[in-house]
Amino acid sequence: MQFTPGQRQTLTWMVIAVMAALLLWLLGPVLMPFVVAAVLAYALSPLVRGLQRLFAGHLPVVVAVLVVETLFIVLVMALILLLLPILANEVPRIRDQLPALIQRGQAFLNPWLQTLGVSIQLDAASLKNFVLTHFNTSLDELVLQALASLRIGGSVALAVVGNLVLVPVVLFYLLLDWRRFVRHIEALVPLGMRGAYDSFVAEADLVLGQYLRGQLSVMLALALYYGLALWWFGLELAWPIGVFTGLAVFVPYVGFGLGLCLATLAGLLQMAPSEALWMVAVVYGVGQLIESFVLTPRLVGERIGLHPLHVIFALMAFGQLLGFVGVLVALPVSAVLLVAIRRVRHQYQASALYRGT
Repeated sequence: MQFTPGQRQTLTWMVIAVMAALLLWLLGPVLMPFVVAAVLAYALSPLVRGLQRLFAGHLPVVVAVLVVETLFIVLVMALILLLLPILANEVPRIRDQLPALIQRGQAFLNPWLQTLGVSIQLDAASLKNFVLTHFNTSLDELVLQALASLRIGGSVALAVVGNLVLVPVVLFYLLLDWRRFVRHIEALVPLGMRGAYDSFVAEADLVLGQYLRGQLSVMLALALYYGLALWWFGLELAWPIGVFTGLAVFVPYVGFGLGLCLATLAGLLQMAPSEALWMVAVVYGVGQLIESFVLTPRLVGERIGLHPLHVIFALMAFGQLLGFVGVLVALPVSAVLLVAIRRVRHQYQASALYRGT
């Protein structure tokens, strides 16, 4: 069987693609920190170049990389540390108030449940004994237990700690030589495909840049909104929970859901159930409307073009393939894939196969 030059070229690229996919699948756990570092390097490299331009090229690239990466690590740690005052404040209150909270919830729901023919009666003494048995630990003790479990975990704990250390190291070297790495990749592109490659990279870079800048603006605006709104309702932990909710929306649905749960729990521990549920319904309902119909369309824009069903599928698919890291990179990677799909669809509709000729 004889193949035309075009068919041979297509078959060659298909074999290369299959081999690359197989290699990525086999080396998935090893490549994970490198993939995460590469995504972060792409997002942070403009800051390194901007910092150098600010000093008119007199700032060594090593110093610029160290400054940018240090600031990024500080921001990530600050986001994580936002949870500590919430946990330190709420864990003892949950331990002390959970039996009474469950009884209040039972009294609140029983009239509605009785209309459905359902009756629930809980024993207060049993509830108190259960809480004292399972929740009689402080935050310090929880931290010590977590550290002990990491020691027991062996290889799993070593892998987690190793990735946490490896990602910043790989990120440093990628930021240091980002332009050289990009030139090496471009040098592998066949000369006949250089024009299509440059056009695709330019469009993908435009979409990703718009996504990253817009998403950052959305996060800051929502952090301010949730903090102010919860503070206006009188929630004691308004600013930690509000800022965490706003900044955590970079993980779609997961960040919003976690912030919603924290606000609901803090509200139930501080005020009557009806007041807490009303506060959460108003603040987070309005926040979701503002994000969906005002902030995201205006700041992120519709150029990315991801339908809500596409977003849900992308989160589930990337989460299944790459775990939690897949959820983080699902939307930006999907935006790049969308650019590729548009081009493939355009080529298909211009082909003889589509026209039937």
